Amino acid sequence: MLLTITTTHKPATDLGFLLHKHPDKFQSVDLSVGKAHIFYPENSKDKTTVALLLDIDPIDLVRGARNMAGKGFSLGQYVNDRPYVASSFMSVALSKAFSTAMNGKCTARPELLDVKMPFEVKITVLPAPRGGEKLIRNLFEPLGYQVKLQRHILDNKFKDWGDSRYFTLEVSQTIKVRELLSHLYVLIPALDNEKHYFVSQNEIDKLLEKGKGWLSSHPEKEQITRRYLINLRSLSRQALERLSEGEAIENSEEEVTLEAKKQKRTLHQKRLALVLEQLKKAGAESVLDLGCGEGKLLRMLLKEKQFSEISGMDVSYTALSKAKDRLHWEEMAPKQKERIKLFQGSLTYKDKRLEGYDAAAIVEAIEHLDESRLQSFERVVFEFARPKTIVLTTPNGEYNVMFESMEAGSMRHGDHRFEWTRKEFETWAIGVAERNSYKVDFLPVGEEKEKVGAPSQMGIFTYGT
Repeated sequence: MLLTITTTHKPATDLGFLLHKHPDKFQSVDLSVGKAHIFYPENSKDKTTVALLLDIDPIDLVRGARNMAGKGFSLGQYVNDRPYVASSFMSVALSKAFSTAMNGKCTARPELLDVKMPFEVKITVLPAPRGGEKLIRNLFEPLGYQVKLQRHILDNKFKDWGDSRYFTLEVSQTIKVRELLSHLYVLIPALDNEKHYFVSQNEIDKLLEKGKGWLSSHPEKEQITRRYLINLRSLSRQALERLSEGEAIENSEEEVTLEAKKQKRTLHQKRLALVLEQLKKAGAESVLDLGCGEGKLLRMLLKEKQFSEISGMDVSYTALSKAKDRLHWEEMAPKQKERIKLFQGSLTYKDKRLEGYDAAAIVEAIEHLDESRLQSFERVVFEFARPKTIVLTTPNGEYNVMFESMEAGSMRHGDHRFEWTRKEFETWAIGVAERNSYKVDFLPVGEEKEKVGAPSQMGIFTYGT
């Protein structure tokens, strides 16, 4: 994916000072799944162009199990457009490559910060899944941009197949460089339905920071906010309230009561808290987190003195590396480090390292397996590893109708192979328990709704009872 920014400001070479990137140097910055390269295809006093080229590693995308396009398409995680179109990756690259300019700093030439320059921006290629040309124009034109769009046909060899959802976008305006970058930072991911990062409370702060001075007056502020926050109603509502009321980013401790904090906890936080509660209740001292991801549950386990031995396993090496970072592995006290270990492994292959634990946690993991592999999973965990207690959670497919942004028949994540109803989960879990001498109890995870139940569901398996 490629983005170019061109100016004919006199002298055009001032752009290099503003962006804090020397025109004679080819520079790169690291991204979570590749690199972003910054270079100048042309640089003169009359015209200067800077290019931001993203080199995304498709294999690393799959290994990292990030959200991929292709819902309802079993190969969607492997056959998709993510490495090639401007998306949330481009937004992150902009903030890393041009952070100094985006934050309004220019040590060498501070007088340039408030200078409006003529800019032409070209983005190749931009997806607009819903709304197409009208959506793109509605986002950029109210900010004063002249918009030029070229829609690409689906296949040059089969022109009767019609147009694709991809556009080459060119916008132009005379504007301050930090304003230009903030617009791109917000609007590009607003066109991206498949964010590669977890959208949480922190994204509201980023949106309001980069949207300061223009988003609150934008006629499409509600649509931009919702799309930037992937149509998560609670986050969108909070962001729009803060936009309309002009609230400060931080609330005082007096304003945020304990009850309010509890209400704001995400479903994932509630899920992990319930898992932790069940592990403590079981009296476990050694715990194995199967599919530990980036280590959120591991951090919670470490805080409890009850657990003397904690292990995390994940199939993704990238996730394990992030878990180490989040656990502050290198700075961890020696006694703490003795309590925990991380290793790479699979849920469907027999592994001696999984044996001998009091309890295992399997949080939102089995739905990433093909149903044909569940028998292997059952043998690996329940027959061979055989911990005394197993706490397992999986989404409740019946609850999906409560998510307004979800299309009928779709799943919550592009890599989910199934999302069971409560009856389907109970039938499977009872069968597993009976075949392996376990007893199983069920709990809802999250607030229950009439007829559809809770967002997630939990099975607590106890051996030999």
